[in-house]
Amino acid sequence: MRFALLLHVWGVVIWVGGMFFAYTALRPTARDVLDPPQRLTLWAGTFRRFFPSVWLSVAAILGSGLYLIMAQYRGFAHAPVYIHAMLGVGVLMMLIFGHVFFAPYRRLRRAVLAQDWPAGARQLAQLRVLIGINLLLGLVNIAIALLG
Repeated sequence: MRFALLLHVWGVVIWVGGMFFAYTALRPTARDVLDPPQRLTLWAGTFRRFFPSVWLSVAAILGSGLYLIMAQYRGFAHAPVYIHAMLGVGVLMMLIFGHVFFAPYRRLRRAVLAQDWPAGARQLAQLRVLIGINLLLGLVNIAIALLG
């Protein structure tokens, strides 16, 4: 069970920590110092490197979380309400990430390749909103986990 908990925490740290860094440090700095073509290219490259880690984190979080529910509570029926809340928020985050990856991120990549900077800027704006929502949900979920 300890290894499952370790995988779970690593997944959360990588995903939520990465969003926090990108949103609070990289985003404002990129906005302040880069012109749109460089900024959009930076973001497309950053997401290309970060998103595989998010996919692994999602798998680790979901797999270890379900294992912990089964091992510790012998199923959902015996799990406390905060565990159900964590699962619900986590699944919502995963669905938002899936949308981010398969819709605005793909459109951002295409826009950068085509050097269509206005289209890329629209996609980046959508990504900013969705990642901001997921960051807030991740922080809420951490609070739920710790405060139970």
